[in-house]
Amino acid sequence: MAVLDEKDIKAKKRTQYILIGISVIFVAFLLVLPLISIIVNSLRQSFAFYVHAVSEDYVLSALGVTILATVIAVFVNTVFGITASWLLTKFTFKGQNILSTLIDIPFSISPVIAGLAFIMTFGRLGWASGMVDSINNTLGTDIQIVFAVPGVVLATIFVTFPFVSREIIPVLNAQGRDEEEAGAIMGADGFTIFRKITFPHIRWAVLYGVILCTARALGEFGAVSALSKTRGKTFTLPLEIDALYMSGSADSITSAFAVSSLLVIIAVAVLVLRNILEFGALNRKKKHEKDR
Repeated sequence: MAVLDEKDIKAKKRTQYILIGISVIFVAFLLVLPLISIIVNSLRQSFAFYVHAVSEDYVLSALGVTILATVIAVFVNTVFGITASWLLTKFTFKGQNILSTLIDIPFSISPVIAGLAFIMTFGRLGWASGMVDSINNTLGTDIQIVFAVPGVVLATIFVTFPFVSREIIPVLNAQGRDEEEAGAIMGADGFTIFRKITFPHIRWAVLYGVILCTARALGEFGAVSALSKTRGKTFTLPLEIDALYMSGSADSITSAFAVSSLLVIIAVAVLVLRNILEFGALNRKKKHEKDR
């Protein structure tokens, strides 16, 4: 094994410091400073104005729609992501590659195109419009997909579709099938194998996927804008921010920054929660290893 001399060590440290400096500058200018700018501009007038801006009826409605769409999208995509990942990595079947490719479609399609696709599917001229009308006539309901909250939810699910599964699949591929096959040979059923063997390997991948899915759902604009046209009813926070900013007045622009700060606060809260869970799990693991 080659031994580094003092000159090589200094060169290595110099390279390390340069890379650290570049990373810090990049993160500071492209991530930290813009977020600080949002907080500063949201409090430009006064804290009382900030409270008033974030508690207006339009903002509260947009916050409710955003949270509703995010919660449903994260739940649906987490269930699907775990199921699809387990299917693609633990079983072999015809069409496996096709299914894997289809999961990635939201990565390659513009969100605006996705929104238009839902309009062409569930709108008045869409092929599924007759099905929705039949359900309404039969059940006496007034279900509406396009330009309503269900359309916003569907659009959010679509754009966040791959995030959970794409975090889990590499972990399951690296794990292989030996442990599950051994459990099956010993008589364990499918759910027990998943709960005792598979899930402990993927729990952090699931958490990271949920975080990515949540962040993407909170910030979605393109697909939702095509399916949401009523401010105060179907607008999400990004759409409300755009409406406030585009109105052009000084007060509305400051209000736009105030509402933007809500998304920043929610994002930070999600990251803090993830770190708390991760830190707690790490401490439990260390304690378990120490007790052994």
